[in-house]
Amino acid sequence: MNTLKAQLAPALLLTAVLTVVLGLLYPLAVTGLARLIFPRQAAGSLLWRDGRIVGSRLLGQPFTGPGYFHSRPSAAGSAGYDPTATQGTNLGPTSRKLAEEVRAAAKAAQAANPHRPVPIDLVTSSASGVDPHLSPAAAEFQVPRVARERHLPESLVRQLVAAHTEGRQLGVLGEPRVHLLELNLALLALDAQRAPSRP
Repeated sequence: MNTLKAQLAPALLLTAVLTVVLGLLYPLAVTGLARLIFPRQAAGSLLWRDGRIVGSRLLGQPFTGPGYFHSRPSAAGSAGYDPTATQGTNLGPTSRKLAEEVRAAAKAAQAANPHRPVPIDLVTSSASGVDPHLSPAAAEFQVPRVARERHLPESLVRQLVAAHTEGRQLGVLGEPRVHLLELNLALLALDAQRAPSRP
C-alpha cells in the first residue's frame, strides 16, 4: 500500500504540473506571441468592408449571383461552405454520383459561357469544402458573364482578375490562384466608384 502511495503522489503531481504548463501556460504563450508577431493572421485574417467583417482570407464563401465570380462547389455541411463541417465529398473517381454532380455543374456553367471547356475547379469541390481560391482559368472562364451582367468591358474585369491573382508561394509552392472574396469585393468597390457618374 505504501508503494502505491509512493508512486501515486509523483504521478498526480506530474499530471498537475504538465496540465498547467502544457494546457495553460504554453497555449497562452504561443497565442500571445502570435498576436504580437502576426496580429492579423492570429485574429483570423479577417476582411473588413465599410466597418464590418465580411469574411476571412482563409475561408471561402458561396457566391451565386450572376454579377459575381462564382465559388467552386462545396461539400462542407448540408448547404456547403460550413466552416464547422469542413470536408470533401469522399466520392471516388468511379462514383456514379460524382459523375452526375460534375455533369450537372458543367452544364450549368456552360449555360452562361457556351462552347468553352469548363475548368475542373468549377465542377468539383475542394478537400476542405471551404477553399477561398479559384484557379486563374476558372476566373477567366467567368469573365464574359460578370462583364455582361455588370455592363463592364471584359478588359477591365480581366484587369481585376489579374490584380487579385496570387503567384506560387516562395515562387515554387502550389499553383497561381485567385482569391474569390477579394475579387468580388473589388467588383463592389468598382460599383461604388462608378455610382456618382451614373445618371
